[in-house]
Amino acid sequence: MKILRKLLFPFSILYGLIVLLRNKLYDWQLKKSVSFQIPVICVGNLSVGGTGKSPMIEYLLRLLKDEKQLATLSRGYKRESKGFYLLNGLENGSYVGDEPLQFKTKFPEVQVAVDEQRVRGIENLLKLQQKPEVVLLDDAYQHRKVKPSHSILLTTYDNLYAKDLILPAGNLREPKSGAKRADLIVVTKCKPTISAEEMLKIKQQLKPLPSQKVFFSAIKYSEVIYNLQQHSKPLQDFKNFTLVTGIAKPQPFVEHLKQLGLEFKHLDFPDHYNFKNDDLQKINKAELILTTEKDFMRLKNQLPAEKLFYLPIEVKILNEVEIFEKTIKRWI
Repeated sequence: MKILRKLLFPFSILYGLIVLLRNKLYDWQLKKSVSFQIPVICVGNLSVGGTGKSPMIEYLLRLLKDEKQLATLSRGYKRESKGFYLLNGLENGSYVGDEPLQFKTKFPEVQVAVDEQRVRGIENLLKLQQKPEVVLLDDAYQHRKVKPSHSILLTTYDNLYAKDLILPAGNLREPKSGAKRADLIVVTKCKPTISAEEMLKIKQQLKPLPSQKVFFSAIKYSEVIYNLQQHSKPLQDFKNFTLVTGIAKPQPFVEHLKQLGLEFKHLDFPDHYNFKNDDLQKINKAELILTTEKDFMRLKNQLPAEKLFYLPIEVKILNEVEIFEKTIKRWI
């Protein structure tokens, strides 16, 4: 597969030139970018999927929710609804998108909206009776029609954008030069034990601008799992279960469970997968089911609540936490 993708490199050059030209048109203001009078913080990446954008949005929500009235705006990837939609938290995950529903479920006080047109989405948020004071844009780094006040660029430890190629030969949505638009760069999914020497080596590979600060983060897994009624079990006590994933990169989750010595069957589905009746029947044959928090948003109303559990995760900043958080708070 890797060899086949490398054969597609000429198409990557063509695609990269097209995207580069598009970015230059925005940089030269020949294509219009809309800015807003409130802080708009974009969280995104250069590559396709699986860099940990949702956990980072949640980190920012926890950090800022007591400071300002917050809103999140997502595209609502693969959702059934269209246009602007403001969540109330009672929706089906397939209707509004699993990640927006996850945000609303965990942070009910936050305004969570979806709109494939981000400019229209922000404009509609600002028409609300209780206007947001800060908007967090989820996965909008390439959405140049909005000019965010600040941008956080994510790249994974095991697949740095500096080492990647443009689609279709690689996984980059745009040339590496797009990283220059970021205010902060966060290397995600690091080993918690990453050394200062390795951090320095990665920084040298990323070649940040003098104005760009690079931070490192890891995934922190909960020791407790939950079901729909918020009944909890220690993860270590969960036995004879089937793991169900529909995320871009399930391997770190799988490895974490294996490191705990847990034995399980794994049913792996594509990212943002909308489960069909045949899939649900197959999954329901399991005695107990464990899934990711994101997948839980799509499965929770379709499987027996007493047998379906999810494992929460959080982002943990590994270096200069105080500087990271003070920087974000300064933006608002």
